[in-house]
Amino acid sequence: MFFDNTPLYKLPDGVVTRWASPENPKGLKGEGGKEGGGRKGRACFPLHAGETVVLAEEPRSSGVIRRIWMTISERTPEMLRGIKIEFFWDGCEKPAVSAPIGDFFGIGLGRITAFQSALLSNPEGRSFNCFIPMPFRTGMKVTVTNETNTDLRMLFYDIDYTLGDNTGDDTLYFHAYFNRENPTQIKKDYEILPKVKGKGRFLGCNLGVIADKTRYSVSWWGEGEVKMYIDGDTDFPTLCGTGTEDYIGTAWGQGKYDHLFQGCPIADHDNMQYCFYRYHVMDPVYFRSDIRVTIQQLGYFTEQVKPFFLYNEAQLYSARGELIDFSKNGPKTGLFERCDDWSSCAYFYLDRPVSDLPEILPVEQRLIKQVQSVEKKPGLAGE
Repeated sequence: MFFDNTPLYKLPDGVVTRWASPENPKGLKGEGGKEGGGRKGRACFPLHAGETVVLAEEPRSSGVIRRIWMTISERTPEMLRGIKIEFFWDGCEKPAVSAPIGDFFGIGLGRITAFQSALLSNPEGRSFNCFIPMPFRTGMKVTVTNETNTDLRMLFYDIDYTLGDNTGDDTLYFHAYFNRENPTQIKKDYEILPKVKGKGRFLGCNLGVIADKTRYSVSWWGEGEVKMYIDGDTDFPTLCGTGTEDYIGTAWGQGKYDHLFQGCPIADHDNMQYCFYRYHVMDPVYFRSDIRVTIQQLGYFTEQVKPFFLYNEAQLYSARGELIDFSKNGPKTGLFERCDDWSSCAYFYLDRPVSDLPEILPVEQRLIKQVQSVEKKPGLAGE
């Protein structure tokens, strides 16, 4: 609907279809389903602690990965954040994609839930689907690595792709970048995508937030603006949003919903945990020399939470960098700078098969629980 311009009734010259799965991991012609006498002999495989397995590989042809489906037997936070998926293009040793499987497939925080979008989906909260087209010119490889200390009993998957596609010099390569800051730094915007050099298109991102109730009570955390610095921007961006929930198409707070290009599949108000996404399919974000994408950590306080800040002698700064006075004559409402646990997976296309982005965070940093930096005083009403 959105990506393949070939009419459904046309057969493109020289293009063939392949599926990689445990029944035919190399996608070879006439080699599928041989185990068990052709009667479902190897639908899945175990992924042992520390083990890397190649899910699909094509060393000699152009093509396009068109669909990925996957499920795992233990969908725990440890596995969702501790199993790493990587994509390599055109024989390169450095991956273009390196991310935890949960975050890559659209849901962060080591959690899983049912949702549907144009690019990624989880029909019933038990599987992963990706429909992002991923072209390559001379080859591809997809791997998974279990970086936990626990064996995974079963991993099922299909990677559906075509070979022989005409991927010319103007074809861009798919990339994904995972990040987490736990906690973020005061007055320093969280980087969804650090600066990337080259030509391409920012496809969007999914984000996860664990708001720090210990420090900030139940105050609203999502006033930060998404900023995209493109093609030489320095101090100020060319593209700037108006707030967190605004960026994903809702308003006045953030509840649970999932749409084609924007949504919030997890809105856990009790635990102040949120997962949300925005995909720039109909509103492309192009760049021709470089791009950097950030979001501010800004909250909003009201009369409801002012007693918490007074009781805990909180020192908060306004969005203008001024210390907020919570005395009786101080402001009743306003913006303030926050530090919370933020994570994200950014998706983009680039005119080269590798980028200069850093390697994925170590598994220990992906799995660590939220840092609580301030102990709450007990006995406050409303907490």
